[in-house]
Amino acid sequence: MNSQHPLWQLVLFRMRGFLREPAALFWVFAFPLLTSLALGLAFRNRALPELAVAVVESPDADRLVPALEAVDGLTARQMSEAEGRDALRRGRVALVLIPSSQPELITDPMQSDGRTARLMVVDALERLNGRADHVSVRNQQVTAPGSRYIDFLIPGLLGFALMSSSLWGLGFALVEMRTGKLLKRLVATPMKRTQFLLSFMIGRSMLAVAEILFFVVFSRVFFDVRMFGNLLSFIVLGLWGAMSFAGFSLFICSRATTSQTASGLMNLTSMPMTVLSGVFFSASNFPDWFQPVIQFLPLTALNDGLRAIMLDGTSLLALWPQVLILGVWGLIPFVIAVRYFKWM
Repeated sequence: MNSQHPLWQLVLFRMRGFLREPAALFWVFAFPLLTSLALGLAFRNRALPELAVAVVESPDADRLVPALEAVDGLTARQMSEAEGRDALRRGRVALVLIPSSQPELITDPMQSDGRTARLMVVDALERLNGRADHVSVRNQQVTAPGSRYIDFLIPGLLGFALMSSSLWGLGFALVEMRTGKLLKRLVATPMKRTQFLLSFMIGRSMLAVAEILFFVVFSRVFFDVRMFGNLLSFIVLGLWGAMSFAGFSLFICSRATTSQTASGLMNLTSMPMTVLSGVFFSASNFPDWFQPVIQFLPLTALNDGLRAIMLDGTSLLALWPQVLILGVWGLIPFVIAVRYFKWM
């Protein structure tokens, strides 16, 4: 391409403007790093916590407490029934045991630990009363690579970062140029509207490659998150996702005349996807009837694709539905933005 070509000059203009903004560098690189560090430390692999059991004070309590304490994964202490029920309500214990000829177990069905504690306490009580095990089993504990929460989190954070930097980085830059009357000057230059908007997408894609590589290296060095798939496929999908969000950002801000309007539109777009698209937890937690809507969201497609490549080794060709969804969300809004873009 000719170095004086309008598109090339516009791309250089965008890149120079980005590099001269320390705040932009912070939000693209430092902020995702700090977020990953905080969440990675909060949800790092740790031994499972012991389940607390409240044993109601009674003549049998002195015999039951040591038996329960001897069970790996259980801790027990005596307290009154009122204290036990209050501790259960506050989540301080998983189960309340009332000793008698027919022991009573009190659990909260809304607490998942209660089900596990119930099985462990029943097993301990039966052993205490002379039950003999007829089958001896061996227990082998294995943590498969890619099964940690941080392994799930990193691709989601990358998708979220690509969405945020595309929406906010491009959207605010465009609105600031409009409110600062810079677009009014550019309209008189020998360039086309398509070239101007395309320069935003090309500049964004160049930054996206650096952002993706930064995430891959950072996650491997700090959290040993491994890449089971093809790195080039991972970069290509992330780049395609960044361009998709860039096209959508140009559509959102193609006619916005104030930063308040642009901010409202971008929040309206990004916040639902942040919650629904499986950034911090699986999107499958939402009801089945809502899944078609969630699966059609661009951030869901990007996060699912990045996780499939990184954790499962899936090929890019097998992810054609996600690639198609990202293409629809990027291309159609970009065409509309070119058609209805407002210079002033």
